[in-house]
Amino acid sequence: MPRRFVAERRRDPYYRAAQREGLRSRAAFKLAHVADHFGLLRPGARVLDLGAAPGGWSVVAAERVGPRGEVVAVDPRAIEPIDGVAIVRGRVGDPTLSTRLGGRPFDLVLSDMAPRISGAYATDHARSASLVRDAFRLAQEVLVPGGAFVAKVFDGDMLPALESELRGSFARVRRTKPPASREPSSELYLVALGFRPAPADRSGSGSRPVPPRAPAI
Repeated sequence: MPRRFVAERRRDPYYRAAQREGLRSRAAFKLAHVADHFGLLRPGARVLDLGAAPGGWSVVAAERVGPRGEVVAVDPRAIEPIDGVAIVRGRVGDPTLSTRLGGRPFDLVLSDMAPRISGAYATDHARSASLVRDAFRLAQEVLVPGGAFVAKVFDGDMLPALESELRGSFARVRRTKPPASREPSSELYLVALGFRPAPADRSGSGSRPVPPRAPAI
């Protein structure tokens, strides 16, 4: 790890706060800000955390939803156990993932996924938008009506089209950049509220059917 990056991280107040409070990552402060600003993570909610490793968002979510709620964390990498969090080893985009999550729907789907950085801005932006679309497709299968979706994306020229896609399924779509996001970073978060499932296709008109719920596991 470059010495300059290590030095900058040590000066970062959010990194120091995360270390002081025993949090798994500084990203915990990003989710806390989004949740407070948009009224998410209410007690008793069921939350799906995509790209969850090392677990910073899952820790915050579990604390906020409390013992009556539930958090399911998904990542292809191993995650150390977290109290109140069910961990699923898997990759977003895997067509079997929704089945493995069981039949109960979620109130909130979170995605802090980011692509492996290539250094080419247009490429990284396009890859981040693709990850949002993967998470969005899964959210359409597992969200309750009225549920919410939060996803990280890098700013760029694909953003308006991505927001338009989300507006087709949600009552409101907003952009936000939490204070804990580094100032030079292009990352921001799309917050989609009021999920509206597509109606089942009974007329043969070609509208997207709602996928059947998988049996509980």
